[in-house]
Parts: sequence; structure tokens; C-alpha cells
Amino acid sequence: MAPLLIALPLGLGALAWIARDRRISRAALLGTAAVFLAAVAAWWAGAGRGDSGGGLAAYLSVDAIGLVFLTIMALVFAAAAVASLAYFKEQGLSPRREAAYTAQLLFFAAAMAGVMLARHLALFWVLLEATTLTSALLIYFEKKKSSLEAAWKYVFICSVGIALAFVGIIILTVGSRGINSLFFTELARRAGEINPFWLKMAFAFILVGFGTKIGVAPIHAWLPDAHSEAPAPVSALLSGALLNSSFLGLVRFQAIMIRAGLGGFSDFLLILTGFLSLVVAAAFLLQTVNYKRMLAYSSIENMGILFLGLAFGPAGFFAALLHSAAHSLAKASLFLTSGEILRLYGSKRIDDVRGLLRREPRIGWVWIVSFLAVAGFPPFPAFLSKILLIGAFFAAGSGWLTGPFLALIVVIVFGMGGAVFRMAFGEPPAPAAAERSGLLSYGPQVLLLILLLAIGLSIPAKVLALMREAVGLLN
Repeated sequence: MAPLLIALPLGLGALAWIARDRRISRAALLGTAAVFLAAVAAWWAGAGRGDSGGGLAAYLSVDAIGLVFLTIMALVFAAAAVASLAYFKEQGLSPRREAAYTAQLLFFAAAMAGVMLARHLALFWVLLEATTLTSALLIYFEKKKSSLEAAWKYVFICSVGIALAFVGIIILTVGSRGINSLFFTELARRAGEINPFWLKMAFAFILVGFGTKIGVAPIHAWLPDAHSEAPAPVSALLSGALLNSSFLGLVRFQAIMIRAGLGGFSDFLLILTGFLSLVVAAAFLLQTVNYKRMLAYSSIENMGILFLGLAFGPAGFFAALLHSAAHSLAKASLFLTSGEILRLYGSKRIDDVRGLLRREPRIGWVWIVSFLAVAGFPPFPAFLSKILLIGAFFAAGSGWLTGPFLALIVVIVFGMGGAVFRMAFGEPPAPAAAERSGLLSYGPQVLLLILLLAIGLSIPAKVLALMREAVGLLN
């Protein structure tokens, strides 16, 4: 089943590109979303994951950690696919432009699915680079000068990062000559045989390489531009799914470091990067004037939290997995809503948006509730994940980190919340738009928020079991 999740969007994307028919493009988008959801549902229901087979399954199959991130991606992609229909209507795209958008989005989805299914380090690297190339076209889709600059910066910085990750893989190969394999499971099983010096060097390069794609500070320069210039459904995918796919590579490498007895080295670098990301996000969120860039800086903050979770053993990693789901769904909702705000007000400036609740109450409330979800207000799961992370600090004897962690979170929530509420309340600028938002403009966000509420109120037993199985990767 795993290879189908790559082949199908590639095939349907090519079909949409060739046919250039509006109905085929839309059917391809929604059909791919349905297949992704059906596949993860089948795996959740107990269908064989194929991770113990040989041949192609050895390279492409889903394990517990891969299924967690693939499920998140399937949900975000489904929301983005539905929201894309509203985007087509708002932009008045021709069948040819719709076909181009659909093909690029499906190629991007295929690459992301491949990253989450890849069980071989070299294959993972190739597919991760493929996500850069396919998503760059989407960032430039609206063909503005600013989007061209954002796409170019994205390709350049991420390509440099991915090249550094490649250097890390070469260094790992030098240090693991006796193993003669780049399968993640084999590297983790025989991690003790890898030369510690070369493994530390490899991790440093991998951290910078994959970290560039994750968008953590100080290697985040591409992220605010790319996320703010892409069409709203693409921004939702970039933040809610792409960042996770790069983070998955780092998780798999961290498992190798822990099994090699070098967890202390990698933990220190992860904590340093995590806190630096929080500091940078806090500084920019207090002064940003563009609400899409504000959401991008929030992504940097949340990736920093994932880094912290990864550094604090199984308890911290459990918190990171929960936080990843909470951030992805909430941030996708925020980015999709930002597209509708842009349509209503015609500006990305925070100061130009006032009275959103009066002008379009449904969009206003979705905007506010999505913010509460991503900021970690109870009962949303981001609240629980942060509590669990603080618990992991104390369990590891690093409870003193709670102070700076909470201080930075307070600054970030203050900065972001101030902008969100200024946009939501007050008098809308006249004249108000006569057109109301359609169901496709807010329906996907409402479903994502309901799902988040359900998880926050009571995490289903199956979800808990899968997350615990995924956490076992670091044991």
C-alpha cells in the first residue's frame, strides 16, 4: 500500500496536467485526499504495515512514528485540498492554471508521503529534496515579485541545508563502514559499532541540514517569506506537514545517537536550538506587521518546542508528538483562515484588518479559536503537550528550564494574541464587503478544530497506544 501513496498522486497529477480539465483537476485533488485518509485509516485499523517485508517494502513502508506523521499529513492535506476549491473560485483560475496548481500540489504530496514512508537514509534525503523542488513552484504560483523572491530564497537556503545533510550522510558512511547499510533500523540496531567521532560529526551536519528545512533558528530565514507568499492552502501544507517530514528525519537520527550512547551530545544541541528558536520567535512576534509572517514565526516557535521534546527522552518525545499534531492542525486552520482574511481585506498587514468578527463572524471566530488552539489554551492538546514537556524537564533533573520556557511562551502568546484580537475586534474599515464566506472557506478549519478539541478532552486509546509505540523508537 505504501508505494501507492506516492504513485497515485504522481499519476493523478500528471493526468491533471495533461487533461487541463477543471473537473479532472478537482477530482484528482479530492481523490488523492480520500486515498490518503483511507490508507491511514486502514493502517490504524490493523492492516499490515509491511515494515517487516523485503524488496520495495524494505525501502518504503510505514512504522509507528511514520504513521503518526502520515496521519497528520493526510488530515492537513484533506483540509488543504477542500480549501483549494475555494481558492480556485476566489482567484478565478482558468482550467489550465487549476491543472498546474493541482499537478504541483499532488507532486508535493507524493514527495512528502515518500519522506514519511522512507526507511532508508539516502532515499529519505532524495525525497526530502524533492519536497523542496515541488513546493517551490507552489510558492511562486501567484507569480508576484515577492513570491519569486520567496521561492528563490527557499530553494537556495534549503538546497544548501540539504547539501549539508548529504555531507552528514557521507560522514556517517565513513564512520560506519562495518555496517555497510543506510537503513534506519540497521543503523539504530548496530549504532554501537559506529565510530563516535564520525557519528557526532554526522549528527552536527544532519542537524543543520534537516534543521534548515524544519525552519528552526538561526537557519530559518526562508520560512517567513515562503509561508507568507504561498497561497493559503499551500502555506497550510508547508507549516502543517512539510516541517514534520523534515523533523521525522531528525527523530530517526536521534534514535541512532541514543543507541550509540551519544544522546548527551545530541540532546545539548537540540536544547540549544530549541530555545534559540523560542527566543527568535518571541522577538519577531512582538513586532511583526504581517499576519501571515506572524503565523510563520509561530511555526518557528513550535518547531523549537519539538526540538526540546526530542531532547528529553521518551517522556519529552511523547509530548513532542502530541504537540506536533496540535500545532499542525491548528496552524493549518490559521493559514487557511488567513487566506480568507486576505480575500476580505485585500491586505496582509495586521493594521489594515479590523472588525473581523463584525465583517464575517464565522471567519472571525475560526481565527480566534485557531489561535487559542495553537497557543495552548485548555482544553486544546497544545496545553497538555506543554505540561508534559515541563514534566519531562523535571524528570530529567532540568526543572530550572521551566522558568525561561514559560517566560518565552508568555511573550509569544502576548505578541501573537495582541495581533489576533486587534484584527478580530473593533470597527471594520468601510465599505464592508457584501460577499460572505462560503462553506469551503471555513468548513475544513472547523473540522480540524473539532478534532483538536476531541483529542484535548480525551485522547483515544488507539492514539495513545500508537504514540507509545512511536516513542519506543527512542528506547
